[in-house]
Amino acid sequence: MEIQERILDTSFGLFRQFGTRSITMDDIAQKMGVSKKTLYAHFADKDELVMNAISRYLKEMERESVENQQKAGDAIEELFLVMQMLDECFRYMNPIVLFDLQRFHPQAFQVFQDYKNGGLQLIIRQNLERGVKEGLYRPELDLDIMTQYRLATTMLCFQPDAFPVAKYEMSKVQRILLEHYLYGLVSEEGYKRIGQYKEITLAK
Repeated sequence: MEIQERILDTSFGLFRQFGTRSITMDDIAQKMGVSKKTLYAHFADKDELVMNAISRYLKEMERESVENQQKAGDAIEELFLVMQMLDECFRYMNPIVLFDLQRFHPQAFQVFQDYKNGGLQLIIRQNLERGVKEGLYRPELDLDIMTQYRLATTMLCFQPDAFPVAKYEMSKVQRILLEHYLYGLVSEEGYKRIGQYKEITLAK
């Protein structure tokens, strides 16, 4: 299992930086200092490797999201924790990854779609419900529309036409979009709470 984890770590590191299409099994083997035979002993082909690498990454994101949800003192702190998580998850991420998945790895792309429309959508909806209940988000919000809005904005940074990779850092785009989204949600008390969490974040 240790070698399999190393293969997935190395593969995803290359995929996130260069996309999946341009990375070959030879590239992965060379990066690891092993033979291609070692790779094929654990994964039938590149497509299976891509699917497993993406699945593993998304499961880790979902695990961290649930962890943030549980340790946050309120809905706004949860989103500040999400901002930190996105900084780490999307650092050095090339937006071409999603395009490559959609075009060349339909099974892996479906795994991503299932995550987006399942676990991610649920976490977003639960945060909205929590914020309204805590009096930090405006009670008149349409939670269905805001959930779909947030899902849509998470995909914006994967669109090179909107945010060319040479000009924009993916993690920064996500962080700014999330902060903009948050300001659109909050009540007067929530607005104050944002200021408090910003001061805490800057003090670290």
